[in-house]
Amino acid sequence: MKKSIGSILILCTIFLFGWVSVHSQEEMEVVDNSVFDQPRRTSSLFMHDDHNESAGIEECHVCHHVYEDGELLEDESSEDSSCSECHEIDASGDMPGLMMAYHLNCKGCHLKEKKGPVLCGECHHK
Repeated sequence: MKKSIGSILILCTIFLFGWVSVHSQEEMEVVDNSVFDQPRRTSSLFMHDDHNESAGIEECHVCHHVYEDGELLEDESSEDSSCSECHEIDASGDMPGLMMAYHLNCKGCHLKEKKGPVLCGECHHK
């Protein structure tokens, strides 16, 4: 009887940890670096909803911007597209290359707001 109760408690504990782990990872956002042939660092990983809440970001287009003919379209959002759909690896004209676009968008905001990580290892965790 004691073994059965112990086994049930162990199984419940394993299930609980697994359930919490799976659901907590749903909020994680990975900044895709798979388009780079040999990335020097790991992809950036952050809690999307927590980040936006603490930063006071309510509109998707703040981060997921859209430009047309070099002009920012104020209320347009590219959240359903990957950054590499518009940004090529290398800069082209006024459009920054993909790595620079990531850094200008994320790190640029962190520097402007004087909040958030700005050092490489703070976003690119091993």
